[in-house]
Amino acid sequence: MSDNGLTSRRQADEWIAEGRVSVNGKRVYELGIKVNPKSDHVVVDGKPLRPSTHDKLYLALNKPKGVLTTMDDPLGRPTIAQFLDQVPVRVFPNGPIGLGL
Repeated sequence: MSDNGLTSRRQADEWIAEGRVSVNGKRVYELGIKVNPKSDHVVVDGKPLRPSTHDKLYLALNKPKGVLTTMDDPLGRPTIAQFLDQVPVRVFPNGPIGLGL
């Protein structure tokens, strides 16, 4: 669900625990369940989840000290977003969160 941009992984776990997700016609409650997007039929809130059609793009960034590994910070601190504004696809940061001091 997160690969499709439908929701975050944490939110997807909540939806599964709430019984909102079915795989191949069976409601699932087990967190971290693996599905094959080519053969499994996933339904969320009664609507089919279509497999992602986007190619994945992996980037490595040697970020400066004091820059957060996130795309947005409610406190207005510097984030990696300023370095990735020309990337043509949605970015999902992965790495240490913090100021990197």
